Amino acid sequence: MNQIEALQQLNATGMAVLETRDAAALLQVSASNATTILRRLAHEKLIVHLSYGRWLIARKTDRLWLPELISAPSPAYVSLQSALYHHGVIEQIPAMIYAVTLGRTRRFETPVGTISYHHLSVELFDGFELAEHSDAKVATAEKALFDLLYLGPGRSRLFADLPELTLPARFQWSRVRQYLDAVPSLSRRAYIEARIQALRRRA
Repeated sequence: MNQIEALQQLNATGMAVLETRDAAALLQVSASNATTILRRLAHEKLIVHLSYGRWLIARKTDRLWLPELISAPSPAYVSLQSALYHHGVIEQIPAMIYAVTLGRTRRFETPVGTISYHHLSVELFDGFELAEHSDAKVATAEKALFDLLYLGPGRSRLFADLPELTLPARFQWSRVRQYLDAVPSLSRRAYIEARIQALRRRA
């Protein structure tokens, strides 16, 4: 089987991402042969090697969908600076795609972008919606800001300093407070409350 035939069969599935074992079954070859074929297609930039055993077949996939595609089976959604930029709350384009996940905090580099994952507990994993004309899950402006405030005192201090914010008139502080009520740590809750008050005084 040549590369063009293999690519046609992979594209015919209509799936954005395939695992090596699925490609092997589809192409009716061994797993090692499938890996060889997929690597050659990736070398020719016809597909993208996302992570071990996972390949991006649809080259026109929305970049905001990448965090969830790569983190699977652990769920993820775009948040923090990336979601704030998506909603027009900040002007500076983030250098990478920021996402929160139930999985571990890590940075993942791919040929189509770098994803910075940050762990949230299941109680706080909420407040996202599908982006317009996309399957990407993106935090609302309120949840993206909450996530930024919640992760602010983390060990890395990556989110300790807030970017310049332009909150839209429709921004609902009451929704931010709903997420605050789900924070189990009293000290973390007090920290977020103080930052909310500071932001509201500046508004």
